Amino acid sequence: MHPLTSAIQPLLSRIGARTVPVEERRSDDVLLYWDGVPAVAVRMPNEELTSALDRLIAQVETELGAGLADLSRADKQRAVRLLEERGAFTLRKSVESVAKKLGVSRFTVYNYLNRERS
Repeated sequence: MHPLTSAIQPLLSRIGARTVPVEERRSDDVLLYWDGVPAVAVRMPNEELTSALDRLIAQVETELGAGLADLSRADKQRAVRLLEERGAFTLRKSVESVAKKLGVSRFTVYNYLNRERS
């Protein structure tokens, strides 16, 4: 992995963008140079396809340092708490989407939410 890639990863995660190999770039990707040589391409999110919930989940994943599915049970509960604090569960079908990302059932997400609200 190029050093530039790891340096910009927190920013990319925050805005929902991702890196792609230079040789796989598309015309709408942003090409970044290192010492005058193409180092990495950045694929920006399609705003129409990137939902508010996706952005909230990406922020929590960045904050917790792993994808939701890779978290421990305690960290999954923490992720649900963070998402709740940020208003994620006011969005339509958010419980189902979060459950899928966590790799748990909707019932489990509701249990985590009820635990936090108690």
